Amino acid sequence: MSAYLNTRVSLYAGRLWRDEELDALVSLPDDAVADTLIRHELPQLAAGYAREPGRQQDPRSLEQRIIAQILEETRVLIRPLSGAARAFLTFWTARFEISNVKTLLRSKLTGERPAAVLTRLTPMGAFGRLDNQDLAHAEDVGELLRRLEAGPYASIVRHARRAFEQSHDPFSLDAALDHGYYEGLTLRAQPLEDTVGAPFRSLMANLIDRINLVWLLRYRFNYKLPPAQVYYLLVGSRYSLPGSRLQELAALDSLEAVLDALPSALQSQLTGVTDIPGVFARMEHDAAEQALRVLRSSAPDIARAFAYLILRERDLRAVRAVLRGRHLGLAATDIRQALQRAPAEVA
Repeated sequence: MSAYLNTRVSLYAGRLWRDEELDALVSLPDDAVADTLIRHELPQLAAGYAREPGRQQDPRSLEQRIIAQILEETRVLIRPLSGAARAFLTFWTARFEISNVKTLLRSKLTGERPAAVLTRLTPMGAFGRLDNQDLAHAEDVGELLRRLEAGPYASIVRHARRAFEQSHDPFSLDAALDHGYYEGLTLRAQPLEDTVGAPFRSLMANLIDRINLVWLLRYRFNYKLPPAQVYYLLVGSRYSLPGSRLQELAALDSLEAVLDALPSALQSQLTGVTDIPGVFARMEHDAAEQALRVLRSSAPDIARAFAYLILRERDLRAVRAVLRGRHLGLAATDIRQALQRAPAEVA
């Protein structure tokens, strides 16, 4: 185990927000917000929130600044890593670059000018693997997909291109990109599950089971897709919801029937849940609780680092919700309700 990584993760754990600290952020005076963010070691968010005359505003969007924070912390955490552990955490950041790919593809579908779309892409820093300038100037969707297929995400994009050619549906394109990304993540997780064991596997299981169940429910009952198409879009799983179980669930005709057919552990976890947002919120909360247990434990360094990154991103989404609510002038009670943050206390 890496003494550097475990020490760094323990130090970073102190950056996680307590629920009462988030609650206080909701009602702070405007002139105190930036300083509070700086005290929580979020200078990139504070720079974008500066309101005093003459204080430099950060031109990036709030989302871009949050991702920049995540990428910077990940860059520090992977410094001592090599092999499968480094490959996994590096690919974990590729979610953001796949989001850039989606933005580029939508820009071709809508005829958006390259200069405009480039401002909306998330800078990837040291994790960037794509030439966004070149991609933004592709002639059309077909040309863009061909350029992407010659790049580092060829396997993901090839699958998405085939889906798009069959339907010419932007939804199919996005869903295929997401599917390809998480298939790649589970592939990179396998050697770590074999060597690190239960702590790392539990984090992956919570992630993939949640993704598959929420996607299944959305695709089947919100988008009304047929069972075979739903199953095709789900991530291959070796966790609580393997392929055979997912295929059975996709064939059911109501959300209630799906929930009733889940394995007993998941049924207990989702007791009282009646809608898809509730399924996501409950499973994310339980995943955060498990990540916190791993973070506080003596688990191998890669498991603790992954647990921290899961919790950190959850935290920053909550901070984003508060800052957006304040920017829109929402009442404090409405912001607190929108947070819907179930307890995951930091020691």
